[in-house]
Amino acid sequence: MTRLRRHMHAILIAVLAASLLTIPQPAAAATTAFRGVNWADARDNYVDGWVIPTGLTAGDTYDVVRSKADGIISGFQQQLGANTVRLPINPQSVNSDWWARYQGAADSALAHGMKVIFGYWEANKDGLVDDVTAWNTMWDKVTGDYAGNGNVYFEPMNEPFGYSLNSWVSLCSTWLSRHSGIPRGRVLVSGTGYNDNVTGVGAASALTGTLLSLHFYGFWASDTTRSAWTANLSNRLGSYSSRTVIDEAGSPMTTGLDYSAGHQDGNVFTAYFAATTDLARSRQMGVVYWPGLRSGDTYSITRQSGSGLATNNASGVVQLRWGWGL
Repeated sequence: MTRLRRHMHAILIAVLAASLLTIPQPAAAATTAFRGVNWADARDNYVDGWVIPTGLTAGDTYDVVRSKADGIISGFQQQLGANTVRLPINPQSVNSDWWARYQGAADSALAHGMKVIFGYWEANKDGLVDDVTAWNTMWDKVTGDYAGNGNVYFEPMNEPFGYSLNSWVSLCSTWLSRHSGIPRGRVLVSGTGYNDNVTGVGAASALTGTLLSLHFYGFWASDTTRSAWTANLSNRLGSYSSRTVIDEAGSPMTTGLDYSAGHQDGNVFTAYFAATTDLARSRQMGVVYWPGLRSGDTYSITRQSGSGLATNNASGVVQLRWGWGL
């Protein structure tokens, strides 16, 4: 190689190196934008009737729901730092006059700059859609009302344990086709079983581009170390952490447990909660705590206080915020 050629070759390498440095590199996918809580019905959300989250009543008008929700949503933000609320729906609620009033809860959250996840709960507790026709009518209505708002997300079904992987993927594929105008990045496909594993739905090409939702609870095992719980959760995630939102995870908050550092290993629930939040933080995964508010539930991280909320366990709040990356 002549001196001139060597010189030109060196210049070319330098130019190429500089150009590579200036090419925008894609950001690592993550779901940390979801720092959320579930706002749940005191009867649980598996009800054959209207779902009515704690603090609301069946006789509330839209304006009353909106006013009550303003206090509760503000409480989630101020007491916890939440930016997402997951709300239950079912055909009984949406295909009735309750829907026009219940929307006050979602509208309040959106007005406060929150994200909203609408998730379907069935009534028969068999892990199957109760009535596909009514389910479709419900989702047509909900998506029709909120598809245009980019802060609203849709979860076709909560805990589809009645379906095999193939039948669940097929049902979700049909849902996606019916609502093809909604970006897939605003759809949360539940993991199989009790939302307890996302490896199957994550690998399904028919569901490419969707988010995935996982549930994870401390009563599912008896381990008392963070390392054991970390392994447990990692196996349920496989290689799909970047698409997954843990949209249910919770631990007793009214029984006096100490979730602070130094008090985590040695107890099932403190070890579980530490492992879950540590892994969520390290993998930049969103967490939607169960429940943010639900009367009579020892896992509820807040309680009603006047028109707002108070927290039930300061160390639990700190650990949750740690998991959120705060």
